[in-house]
Amino acid sequence: MVTREEVEAAYSRTAGWVRHTPLAESGDQESYHLWFKCEYMQHTGSFKARGAFNRLLTAKENGELNPEVGIVVASGGNAGLANAYAAAKLGVPATVFVPESAPANKVHKLYAIGATVVQGGAEYAEAYAAAISFAEEKGAVYCHAYDQPEIVAGAGGVGLELLDELPDVDTILVAVGGGGLMGGIAAATEGRAQVVGVEPETVPTLHTALAAGEPVDVAVSGIAADSLGARRIGEIGFGVARRTGVQSVLVSDEDIVDARRTLWEKHRIVVEHGAAAAYAALLSGAYTPHEGETVAVVLCGANTDPAHF
Repeated sequence: MVTREEVEAAYSRTAGWVRHTPLAESGDQESYHLWFKCEYMQHTGSFKARGAFNRLLTAKENGELNPEVGIVVASGGNAGLANAYAAAKLGVPATVFVPESAPANKVHKLYAIGATVVQGGAEYAEAYAAAISFAEEKGAVYCHAYDQPEIVAGAGGVGLELLDELPDVDTILVAVGGGGLMGGIAAATEGRAQVVGVEPETVPTLHTALAAGEPVDVAVSGIAADSLGARRIGEIGFGVARRTGVQSVLVSDEDIVDARRTLWEKHRIVVEHGAAAAYAALLSGAYTPHEGETVAVVLCGANTDPAHF
């Protein structure tokens, strides 16, 4: 279970390695106050760099990081990019296992960073199994895409920055895939703000787990599956969600497409579908703020193919 104290320690550890991303007022005339946390401007284009640096720096401090073997991660894209980038900055090799469905633009970026890329299997779960085997055989530091304490605590830095710049925030809307970002933000803002997890109807990991009382497998499909396509919510994220009372709402693929388009047309913000899911909760009415409420939407990633925009 990750706490605010662990998030604060991670934030201190990664200072100088990650960006403090901007917070922008939407400018829309609404009955509530809307802000965008522009985490898509983080290194490698997503929040994942925060957890990656915290995981690697912690491993280095503990003497676990072999500079000859480096790290290994299973990722459909963003976590792989972030961990490969962090490894490069620390001067160690990175091996990234990705499913065949990984977007070509993200795979190309992995090669550009200098990672060794191993592609195979239909979805994340298969890449995960292969990465675990590699870590056990080679002695590489395994970096989970979303369900390790260091990864979740690192991601929670987004929540600390929000509270620092917007101390009167009432509600934080954040997209949920495996739950690392949601869990980190919920831990960081516990007792200070309500966190609402937003998921595609086609990948309801948190929604299904809350109904079942425990993480369970769900089918993975839909337009945002490349970044929110975890088969089940992480144990850490789920535990934090239960402890802090995270709410869960669902949005359709059509809602996500509309939100992504609206972010560009009204705000000139380009994000991937997974990031647009959080904003979709407002546009679709899945979450309706009360009058005067201060709402922050976390725009968590921008690794999209411009050709598909």
